[in-house]
Amino acid sequence: MEENNYKPQIPDVMEAIFDAAYLIFDLVAAILFFTFSKGNILFVLYGILTLTLCGGDAFHLVPRIIRAVRGSDEKIKRQLGIGLQVSSVTMTVFYIILMYVWKFTFPEMIIPTIVEAVVWISAVVRIVICMFPQNNWCTDEGNMKLSIARNAVFAVTGIGVIILYIISGNANGYGMTRMVAAIILSFGCYLPVTLFSKTKPKVGLLMIPKTCAYMWMIAMGLQLLF
Repeated sequence: MEENNYKPQIPDVMEAIFDAAYLIFDLVAAILFFTFSKGNILFVLYGILTLTLCGGDAFHLVPRIIRAVRGSDEKIKRQLGIGLQVSSVTMTVFYIILMYVWKFTFPEMIIPTIVEAVVWISAVVRIVICMFPQNNWCTDEGNMKLSIARNAVFAVTGIGVIILYIISGNANGYGMTRMVAAIILSFGCYLPVTLFSKTKPKVGLLMIPKTCAYMWMIAMGLQLLF
């Protein structure tokens, strides 16, 4: 369908509103973290964490919003592909930062060397894999083998961070075991989307709870801030 004949349907409008609200939430949260951190490195890190999330996701969500409102064309498809590549990298960086958020949330605890090494190594490996042109980010076919590889190592990164929040439990009454649930939810929704959404588009609906899981993670930081 040509772009000038495109008429957005209600689901398209709802998607655009949801994506825009998510990006605005992240941006406002980042501003709050930096404004009220008072030099506290923990909340400065939370601000960086939130900006990383917002900035990376904007690369693919802004084209999605435009597509929902105006329709798709080759330019939008390319922007979406590049956006997915960028967000794949920034999501990996997100978990590295989240590991150090844990460190400054629980300064009395020490990150096990093996966990820190596993998080770093798996994250670097994933970023390198994401750079391969063979990923075919801008095509409908993609590359299933590389998708499985990059997401397998990403799962290892996530498991490493999960272990940290299991170790800390509800120390200091922060209730940060919720972070374990949020990370598991995000991965449980994200992995099927990255693996199957091109062949089964309806799987993409899992991005809604995945997005909510990331908002939940940021909300936990705001709860500590205020």
